Amino acid sequence: MSLHEAEQVVHARYAALGDQVRRRPPDPLDVPSLASRAAALPGRVAAVEALWDGDTVHDWFVLLVVVLDDPDGEGHLATVYHRPGGPPPALAAAEAGRALAAHLKAPFHFPSPNVPDDEAPRWRTVRPRPQDRE
Repeated sequence: MSLHEAEQVVHARYAALGDQVRRRPPDPLDVPSLASRAAALPGRVAAVEALWDGDTVHDWFVLLVVVLDDPDGEGHLATVYHRPGGPPPALAAAEAGRALAAHLKAPFHFPSPNVPDDEAPRWRTVRPRPQDRE
C-alpha cells in the first residue's frame, strides 16, 4: 500500500468513526501553564524558543521549548497546531513564547517566524554560552 492509499484509508476511517475518536486537547499556551511546565524541568531556563516541525498528518506546526543551562538540554512545553478559526501556529506560538520569555526574564528566539523551516539556526548556534566563546 502506498502512503497516499494509506492516507485515504485513514481519512475514510475518520469520516466513518470520527465522532468516536478521543482527541487530545490542545496544549495550553497561557503563561502560568507554560511557566509551570518550565519550572518542572531540571535546569535553569536560558531561553525560550519556537521551532517549526511537521509531519504528513498535521502539516507544519510549531514546538515551543525552553533551552536549559546547568544541566544543558531543552524541555518541550507545547506543540502548536493549526486550529480552525484560530491564529496561525506561528503567531500563537510567538505570542505565547514572548510572554513566557518576558515572565522568565529570558530571551525569546524564533528563527523563522514567517516561513516554515525546520532547519533554521537554533538559539545555541546564534547565541553561544559564555564558556563556549573562549
